[in-house]
Amino acid sequence: MDKVFDSAEKGAEDAVTGEGKSGEKKTKAKEDNQDKENSNETNTDNNAETSNKKKIQKTNIVWSKYDFVPGDQVIFEDAPSADEENGEFPSRWDLYKGNVEIGEVNGENVIMFLSRSSYIVPYLKNSNEDYLPDVFTLELDIWFSKGSSTANRLWIYLGDQKNNNRADAAHKSLIVMPHSLEFGESEKSYPGTENVGWTVEKEGSWKHIAIAYTKGKFKAYFNDTRLINIPHLEVNPSGITIEASNDNMYIKNIRIAKGGVKYYDRVLTDGKIIVNGIKFDVDKATLKPESMGPINKIYKLMKKKKDLKFSVEGHTDSDGDEAHNLELSKRRAKTVMDKLISMGISPDRLKYTGFGESKPLATNATPEGKANNRRVEFVKF
Repeated sequence: MDKVFDSAEKGAEDAVTGEGKSGEKKTKAKEDNQDKENSNETNTDNNAETSNKKKIQKTNIVWSKYDFVPGDQVIFEDAPSADEENGEFPSRWDLYKGNVEIGEVNGENVIMFLSRSSYIVPYLKNSNEDYLPDVFTLELDIWFSKGSSTANRLWIYLGDQKNNNRADAAHKSLIVMPHSLEFGESEKSYPGTENVGWTVEKEGSWKHIAIAYTKGKFKAYFNDTRLINIPHLEVNPSGITIEASNDNMYIKNIRIAKGGVKYYDRVLTDGKIIVNGIKFDVDKATLKPESMGPINKIYKLMKKKKDLKFSVEGHTDSDGDEAHNLELSKRRAKTVMDKLISMGISPDRLKYTGFGESKPLATNATPEGKANNRRVEFVKF
């Protein structure tokens, strides 16, 4: 059965107010009990079901202080692809437990968790080994439906529970809730939501979650804000497992990337900075909010190093028409240049151009290769 949601989301749990989380531990054992209680307490009438069909809106957040910068080299990427068939299992993943399918929301493919406690792991040849580098980043978007439920949680485990379950990291996880993050004994709410019950999602919206791991240092971001900062992680991340506690959760835009050299060091050694973390809406020159992480870093570097001048150069993958890709790459480069100028960089220190698909860094035969080819370069002049 096809799962298609045109500008609407079904099945949001209603009529339950969000209790506070004072003194509560959201462990798996407690989750099972709470979910049973919640299913008995949740009341949904016919009018509520109709009113719960809400359009998905982009979160209106100013990401001016966002400092997350994705790794240089993409090692796993899944949007999922538009070629994925609706109703089938996502081809780039493996199922550990539960039920998961490809669905469509607003004309865009997503990964849908169809039952509670469903687990997936990346489908990789070396999945029984430690495939995460010493420096890596992970990003994904998560949909929380409107309503209140103790099942409104998603776990990102730092190990592969299906293929390498004995690894200590396989049972350490970042817990994502509608407006907060938790890792071990560290927990924090998104600013301004501290008095909202941890189970409550008021509107129904996408959340952008990012993890940065650097040789023992672990940071986690919720939309534009870092909420978790652990200086010495006790385990070595070796893989990824994603578990959805609710049966009405979707994820998209999953990317794992290997970290790299600081921006200024790249300028000194290579004369340019290659950035694949500047993202745009599909086939458009509109910046996605999470692009502000790398752009803010470039801005700070140019403010500090007054002699730096950059040619902002756009590149695409090979999907679509070559002439269209060339024009698109130029428009995207101009968007980035204009953004830096609007932030205060002098126009005479910037120029722009685009090369379309003509200068690939990797093969266009894989999602990871395409992700590495879709990039913006800052070339010193």
